[in-house]
Amino acid sequence: MLNPAMAKDAPLADIPVGIALALSHAIIDTVRDPLLVLDENHCITAASRSFYQTFQLFDEDVRSQLLFEVDGGHWNIPELRTLLETIGKDQKTVEDYEVDREFPRIGRRIMCLNARMVFYEHGTHSTILLAFEDITDRRAIEQQVQALLSEKDMLLEEMRHRVANSLQIIASILLIKARTVQSEETRLQLQDAHQRVLSVAAVQQHLHVSGSGAKIVVGDYLTKLCETLAQSMIGDSRPISLKVEAEAGTAVSHQAVSIGLIVTELVMNALKHAFPDDKKDAAIVVSYKVAETDWKLAISDNGIGRPDQSVDGAKPGLGTSLVQSLAKQLDATVDIKSDAHGRAVSITHATFKGKTADMAKKPAQAA
Repeated sequence: MLNPAMAKDAPLADIPVGIALALSHAIIDTVRDPLLVLDENHCITAASRSFYQTFQLFDEDVRSQLLFEVDGGHWNIPELRTLLETIGKDQKTVEDYEVDREFPRIGRRIMCLNARMVFYEHGTHSTILLAFEDITDRRAIEQQVQALLSEKDMLLEEMRHRVANSLQIIASILLIKARTVQSEETRLQLQDAHQRVLSVAAVQQHLHVSGSGAKIVVGDYLTKLCETLAQSMIGDSRPISLKVEAEAGTAVSHQAVSIGLIVTELVMNALKHAFPDDKKDAAIVVSYKVAETDWKLAISDNGIGRPDQSVDGAKPGLGTSLVQSLAKQLDATVDIKSDAHGRAVSITHATFKGKTADMAKKPAQAA
C-alpha cells in the first residue's frame, strides 16, 4: 500500500516508479465514473473499479486486452473507433460524445464519452484516458418531460378550440334572443352582450395565432384585432376609419389579453356613441407608444365627445368599469379627455419621463 509520508513534499520526478504506479491506480479507483487507460494501440492498461461494477466485468476480462475485443467483441463499437481515431490523428480532447448501445450484461445504455490524450515528457509514448458517464436515466427523463409538454400543448389547443366554439355559440344565442324579444331596452342589452362576447372571441383568436407562451408583438396584434373589429362592426355601411399607430414593443400573453380587451371595449364605445350622425372624416385611432419598460395606449376619436362622468357624479357604466379594472391589472392609470372635437382615453403604465409631458398634452388624434 502507498505510504503517504513517503510521497510528502517529494518532487514528482523523484517519486519511485512503484510508488507512482500505486498512486496512479489509487487515483483511477477513486474516480466515481467508469474510466479506462489505453495505450497507443488501444490496449487497456488500467480500469477503474467503477468501470468493472458498471459493465459487470472482471480484471482478467479487461486488462491488457485490445478494447475492441473485450467481452467477445461487443466493444467493437463504430462510434468508439471514430472517437479514438479522432484523438490519435488530431491529438485533441473529445467531450460529450454520446453512444447509444446495447451492452451484453447491462442492456441498452446511453453513454457520454470523454477522452483525452496524455503526452509524456520525452515524447516516447502516449496514453489515452477514456471516461464514461451513464446518462440513460437523464435522457429518459428528458423524453418524458418532452412528451408531457407535447401533451400539454395538445390539451391547450383542444381547450382553445372548445372556448372559441363556445363563444360563437353564446354570441349566436344572444343575437337570436335580441331579434325575438319585444322590449327595446332588453334588445339593446342583448346586442351589447353579443358584441362583448365577439370581442372576447376576437382577442382569443389573435392570441392563439401568436402561439403558446410566445411574446406578443403588440403592433401586429392590435392591427389584426382592429381589422377584425372593423369588419364585424363597421363594414361598408358606415364611413368610419379605424387606424393603428404602434411603436415596436412586446407583451406577455396575459398582458396582451388585457390590452386587447381594453382596445375592443373602447373602440366599441366609440363606434356606438361618437358618431350618431354620418361624418365624412370620422376616424378612430389606436396608438401604442413605448419607452423602455413603460408604455402608453390611447384610443381617440374625432366624434362629438362625451361628458366626463366623474364631473356630474353619474355612475360609471359597465364599459368604463371594465377598462378601469383591466388597467389596474396592468398596473396602469386611466386618463379621459373629452370635448367637442372628440374623446381620448389613455392607459399609461408607469411614466414616460421626458416623453410624458409631450404625450399628455395631446394624445394621438384621429385624423
